[in-house]
Amino acid sequence: MNENKVSDVARREEEMLQFWREHDIFQKSIAKDAPNGQFTFYDGPPFATGLPHYGHLLAGTIKDAIPRFWTMNGYSVPRRWGWDCHGLPLENLIEKKLGLATKRDIETYGVKNFNEAARGAVLEYADEWRKIVPRMGRFVDMEDDYRTMDASYSESVWHVFSELHKKGLVYEGFKSMHLCPRCGTTLSNFEVNQGYRDIKDISVYVKLPLVESPDTSLLVWTTTPWTLPGNMAAAIHREALYVAVSITVEEKTESVIVAKARFESLFAGAQNATIVREFPGSELEGKAYMPPFDYFKNQEIPNIENAWKIWHADYVDVEGAGTGAVHIAPAYGEDDMQLGKANNIPLVHHVDPDGRFKALVTDWAGYIVKPKDDADAEVSHLDTDIEIVRALAQKGVLFKKENITHSYPHCWRCETPLLNYATTSWFVEVTKIKDQLVAANNTVNWVPEHVGVGRFGKWLEGARDWAVSRQRYWGAPLPIWRNPETKEWKVFGSFKELLAQVPQSGSQYFLMRHGEAEANTKNVTQTKIEVANPLTKNGRKVAQASASSLKDKGIDLIIASPFERTKETAQIVARELGLDGTSIVYDDRIAEIKVGEFDGKSIDEYHAFLNASGDWYTAAPEEGESHQAVRRRVGAFLHDIDTKYAGKRVLIVSHNSPLNVLRAMLHEDGALPEVFDHTHAGRTFTHGEMLEGTFTKYPHNDDYVLDVHRPYIDDLDVRDENGTRLERVPDVFDCWFESGSMPYGQQHYPFENTDRFDATTGLGFPADFIAEGLDQTRGWFYSLIVLGTALFGKSPFKHVVVNGLVLAEDGRKMSKSLRNYPDPMELVDRLGADAMRLYLLTSPIVRGEDLNFSEKGVMEIQRKTIGRLHNVLQMYEMYTDGTKTSSQSSQVLDRWMVAVLSDAIRTSTEAYKTYELDKATRPILDVIDDLSVWYLRRSRDRLKGDDLADKQAALATLRYTLKTTALLMAPVMPFYAEYLYQKVRDESDPESVHLDSWPVETDVDADVLTSMKLTREWVTKALEARTKAGMKLRQPVATIKLPVELSGACDEIFKDELNVKNLEVDAALTGAWIDEVITPELKREGEVRDLTRQIQDARKDAGLEPKDRIVLTLNPSLEETVMPHKDELMKTVGADSIVYDTAVTTFTLKTP
Repeated sequence: MNENKVSDVARREEEMLQFWREHDIFQKSIAKDAPNGQFTFYDGPPFATGLPHYGHLLAGTIKDAIPRFWTMNGYSVPRRWGWDCHGLPLENLIEKKLGLATKRDIETYGVKNFNEAARGAVLEYADEWRKIVPRMGRFVDMEDDYRTMDASYSESVWHVFSELHKKGLVYEGFKSMHLCPRCGTTLSNFEVNQGYRDIKDISVYVKLPLVESPDTSLLVWTTTPWTLPGNMAAAIHREALYVAVSITVEEKTESVIVAKARFESLFAGAQNATIVREFPGSELEGKAYMPPFDYFKNQEIPNIENAWKIWHADYVDVEGAGTGAVHIAPAYGEDDMQLGKANNIPLVHHVDPDGRFKALVTDWAGYIVKPKDDADAEVSHLDTDIEIVRALAQKGVLFKKENITHSYPHCWRCETPLLNYATTSWFVEVTKIKDQLVAANNTVNWVPEHVGVGRFGKWLEGARDWAVSRQRYWGAPLPIWRNPETKEWKVFGSFKELLAQVPQSGSQYFLMRHGEAEANTKNVTQTKIEVANPLTKNGRKVAQASASSLKDKGIDLIIASPFERTKETAQIVARELGLDGTSIVYDDRIAEIKVGEFDGKSIDEYHAFLNASGDWYTAAPEEGESHQAVRRRVGAFLHDIDTKYAGKRVLIVSHNSPLNVLRAMLHEDGALPEVFDHTHAGRTFTHGEMLEGTFTKYPHNDDYVLDVHRPYIDDLDVRDENGTRLERVPDVFDCWFESGSMPYGQQHYPFENTDRFDATTGLGFPADFIAEGLDQTRGWFYSLIVLGTALFGKSPFKHVVVNGLVLAEDGRKMSKSLRNYPDPMELVDRLGADAMRLYLLTSPIVRGEDLNFSEKGVMEIQRKTIGRLHNVLQMYEMYTDGTKTSSQSSQVLDRWMVAVLSDAIRTSTEAYKTYELDKATRPILDVIDDLSVWYLRRSRDRLKGDDLADKQAALATLRYTLKTTALLMAPVMPFYAEYLYQKVRDESDPESVHLDSWPVETDVDADVLTSMKLTREWVTKALEARTKAGMKLRQPVATIKLPVELSGACDEIFKDELNVKNLEVDAALTGAWIDEVITPELKREGEVRDLTRQIQDARKDAGLEPKDRIVLTLNPSLEETVMPHKDELMKTVGADSIVYDTAVTTFTLKTP
C-alpha cells in the first residue's frame, strides 16, 4: 500500500483496525454476554484462486452488517471463515497452468501430481484475502477457518450422503445428461442452466428413404447434425395427418413425407411440390428406412432388428418447427432415450465422452463433434456440423439446411458447448422430496420476496433428480465401493466405518520413550547420534520400571532408534523381558528429530524458533529437519514394519517427536499436522511413558497425513465380509454437494463439536441468516435446501438476502481488459471502506437488482456522511469543556434532534429485523443531514453564546446525538462509528462501539417532528420567494406572511432563518408573501450583516480560529451604519475593540 495515496479518512480507518486487533474487539464481541442466545449465520465459502472483487466485497458487507446488528442486540453470532477448494473451477485453473487440454492429458500427467498441484494453488491468494477482508471492516474468524478439502470436512460430506442413502434417496442411473466433453464429466441441471447462451447453428432437413419404396423418403429435421451418424430410428405422431409430397428437382421426381400442418411452411412458393396423398401417421409406424450413415449397419448390436424403423412418439410436434418427423439417436437426448427404452431401440455411442467421433465413424474419427469457438486457432463450433452437411449432400439425402439462432448450453466453467449424452451417474432423488422442498421454502423470508416465490420457488417446483457424481479428480470422493463380481455396492458414512473393512496385519504395537538422558536434565537438545548422551541413573530406573510392566505383553521384537539413550533403554527392556540381542532392531527412521543449528542449545531456544516461524510443522532450522520430514520417515517406517512383522507384538523405543507421529497414526486415524504443536495439552511423551495400540492402514499423502483425495483413497485395500476386495466408484462429488454440506462440514458433524452444532436438536441449525448473489438460487441456496430438507425435514436457513450484480458504470460487466472500473482497494485508500459499504447497502443491489457502480456515488456518500459528521464532531470538540450533562432539554431544537434520532432508530431496527438493508441504512444519511444541515447550523449561536445553561443543553444534545449516531452506524460504517464513539464515550461505556448495545428508541415527540417539518418546508418556500424577489438573505425584511401558523418556538426559528422581523398568518395566501419595502434602518442592518460576513471571511483567510480575538479598524464612513449594531458585530466577529481610521478603505483586522 502506497502511504502517499492513502487519504486521511482511510488512514483513520486503518488506525481503528489496529485498535480492534490490539484490543481483540472481535473476539470480545463473540465472547460477551448474550442474554438472547445464539444467532446462527452460515457463510458460503469463496475460492481463494484470485483477489476479491466487488461482488465479494458486496456480499461480505451484507454478511458483516447483519451479524453486527444482532450482536449489538444481545446475541452471540459466531462467524467462521471458510474456503471453497474443490471442483471444476479450480481444476480448470490448474489445467491452464499445466497446459493440460483434456482428461487424457491429466491421466498422463498423473492424478496424484494433478491433485497436488490443485492443493498447492487452492489458497494461493489466501494471505491477500486475510488483509482485504478485515480492511473492508468485516468481523469474521479467518484464523480458525475451514476448508472443503480437509479430510474432516469430507467425512461430514460422506455422512450426509450416507444418510441420504439410508433414506432411499440415492441411486445409480443411466440417463441422458449434459456432458462437458472438455472437462469429461456430466453436470447437474442447475449447473447446466448457468451456461445457456444464444449461438448460431445449422439445422438440416434429411431424407430417410423407405426400404419398401426408395423413391419415397421420410423428411426429418434436426439442429444437431453431429448426432446423425448415430441415428437409430425416426419418430412421428400416429394421430397426426401426414402427406406425401411429390417434388421434381433437375428432372428427377421423388416423394417426401411431412406432417400436413407443416406443408405450407416447408413448401411455400414452391412450384415443383404437389401433395399426392394424405394419410394418418399410424400408416408409417413400423416401416423401415435407410439410415443417413451406415457405420453401424453391419455391427453386432443388441436389438438391431428394431433399428432404422419409424416409431410413434407422443412428444413429436407437428405444429411447430421442423417436419413433424424427428431423427432419433437414443444416446443423445432424454426423449430419444425414453423412446428407445420403450421400444428396445438400440442405444449406440458414436461419440466418446471427450466429445470426439469414435473410430467406427471412419470419415471423421477423432473429430470434435461440437468444438469450442477459438478465433485464434480458426476453430468454430460449426466445423464438424458443416462436414456432416457436406456428406449428406454428397449422399443425396440433404433436402435443405437453414441457419438458426438458439439458446445452447455451455459449460459454466470452461464455456465448451455441452453434449446431451447418455451415461451413468449417481443421483439424489430430489423428485421424491419435491413437495417437502416447496413447503420448506415457504417458511423462508426472502429479500427480495419475488426471488424466493418466483425464481427459486419455480425452480423447486420443477426440480429434477440431482446428478451428484463427477468423473473428475479434485474433489471429495464418493464413498461408494462395489463388489466387482456381484456388482453390489456399499456406502460408507465415516472413516471409521471404512477402516473397519481394511485388513489388519494383526500386529500389536507398544510405544515407549527412552528413559531420562543427561541432556534432558540440562534442558538442552541433543540430536547428533555421535554425541554421547547416556541415560541418567533415574533414566535407567524408569526404563526398568517400564520394562516390568511389559512382562505379560508377550513382546516378540524391539525396534529402537539408534541413539545411545534409546539403545540403552531397549537393552534394559530386553534383559528384563528375557530377550536376546537379536530381538532388537535399530531403525534410523525413528531417530530423534534433527534440530541443526540448535543442537546442544536450550530447548526453549528451539521452541522459540518454531513459534517465530508461525508453522511448527514445516519450519526447519539450518542443517535441521522439519516435523513434516519426521512424519514422512516415521510414516514410511510404520507402514513398512506393519507388513514385515505382521502378527507380531512389537515394542518401539524412540523419542518424543517420532512417538507423537506414531501415537497419531495408531490412535487418531492419521491426525492432521497440528499434532506437532507442543502447546497442545497431553502431546508430550514423558520419559519411559508407554502407549499400546494397533494400526490400520489409511489413505494418506506423501506426508502420511490422512488424505481421502484421489488417488490415495482409490489405492486403499477395502474388503467385504467374504474377503473380496472392493473397488471404489472412481467419481468425486459435485462441488455444489460439498458446499451444500457446509453447515455440517464446518463443524465436522456429527463426529465432534456437538456442543456447538447438532441439527437434530436445533443447535446451530437452521441458520437465522444467509446471503449470496442472485446466481446462487441455482447454486448454493439450492444445494443447501435440498440437503437440509432431505436430512432434517426443514429449510437450513430462515432469512436470505439476495444481492444483484455489481456492473461497471456504463452498465457493462466489469472487465479487467476494458479497465471500466476502479480498483476496489485503491478506491478504499482514497475514500475509505465505510463510504463504499454504505454506498452498496443503501442501493437497490441489496434487493437483487443490478448496480452500475459509480465512484462518484461513493464520493458523494463519503461527503454526506463522514465529511459532514467529522465537521460536527470538530465543532463539538471546539466548544465542549468536558462537562457531562443530561441530554434532557426543553429547547425545541434539542427535543427535535432527539426525536429525529428516535425515529431513525425505530425505522432502522424494524428494517434490520426484516433484513431490508437499504431501509435499515438510509436513516443514517437522514440523521446526519438533519444534524449537520439543520441542528448544528441552528445551534451554532447557542454554542458560542453567553447563556451557559443553553450552551450546555446544546452540547449535551450534540454529544448524545453523536454517540447514538455512532451506534446506529456501527453495523454499516464500523470504522468511523468507532472513531466517533471513542471521541464521545464515557469512561463507564464499553471500550468499543462494537461491544456496546444497539440504541433504544425513546418516546418520539411526534408534535415536534411535525412542527419542525412544517417549519422547514415553509423556510424553503419563503427562501424561494426571497430569491424570486431579488432580495438577498442578509438583507432583513419587515414582514413575511404565511397561510399556516407555526408553533411558537418554530416561529422564532423561521424568523431567524428568513431574516425577518415579523411573521404573520394570512389564510387567504397560497404561498409566502414578503414585504419588499426596505426602510433605512433595515438597509443599515443589512449592510452590517454584509460587513460581518466580509470580516468573517477575512478571519478565515488569516487562519484565525473562533477563540482568537481581533482589533477591528473601520473607515469612519461606516460609523453611523455600525453604531446601532456595534455590540452584536463585535460579539459575532470576536473583536475586542473597533477603531476608525480614514486610511482604511473599508476595514482591516489584527490580533491584539
